[in-house]
Amino acid sequence: MTRQVVLATLNEHKVYELNQILAKVVADLDLEIVSAAAFPGVPDVRETEVTFAGNARLKAEALAAATGLPALADDSGLAVSVLGGCPGVFSARWSGTRAGLAAPRTAKDRANVTLLLEQLADVPAQHRGAAFVCAAVLAIPGEEIATCEGRVEGRLAYGPRGSNGFGYDPIFVPDADPTRTLAEFTDAEKNAISHRGNAFRSMELIMRERLAN
Repeated sequence: MTRQVVLATLNEHKVYELNQILAKVVADLDLEIVSAAAFPGVPDVRETEVTFAGNARLKAEALAAATGLPALADDSGLAVSVLGGCPGVFSARWSGTRAGLAAPRTAKDRANVTLLLEQLADVPAQHRGAAFVCAAVLAIPGEEIATCEGRVEGRLAYGPRGSNGFGYDPIFVPDADPTRTLAEFTDAEKNAISHRGNAFRSMELIMRERLAN
C-alpha cells in the first residue's frame, strides 16, 4: 500500500526537484511525496530560527503533527563569504518588499538576485566565493527527527545566465563546472551536485531505514 510523505513546502520547484532526487527510494518503498498544498488548513510555520537546520525542524515537526504523516522539510540558502555568510537563512527574503508583498515567487527571486548583485558590484572575482547550503529534516510522529546537511561550493557571476532552476541559480557558478551557472545545467546535472541533492541523498538512507514498513 502506497504511503504518503508530506513535503513542508508550497514551492512547486522544490516539489519537482525532490521528486526527481528521491525517485528511486520513492519507487522502492512505494511512497508518494505530496506537498503541504494537499492539506488545506495546516499551519503556516514562520521560520524564526537562525540556522537552516532549525527552520527545517520547525516546519517538519509542525507538518507531521498536523497531518499525522511522515514529513520532510528543508531550509536552504546562499552563503556569500565576503558578506559573512549572508544572505543565509534570509536568502528567500533578502530584498524585503522590493518586489511587492503580493509579488509572485519569480519576481521576488529576481529582486533578491538584483539586490545581491548590486551589493557585490565592486567585489573582484577572487572574493566572490559562495556556497549553497541545505538542511533536510525527516519528522515521523512519535519518533526522533533526523537531520542531514548538504552544500555545494562555487562563486557568484556578475550577471544572471540561464533559464533553468530558480532562486539564485542564475548567478551561482559551481566549482564543479566553472563555465556555467546552475541555471545553465539540466535538471539531472544540477541534482547530481546541488546542496539539496547532497542533503536528500543522505536522507534517502534514513528513509530506507525508517519508512520501509
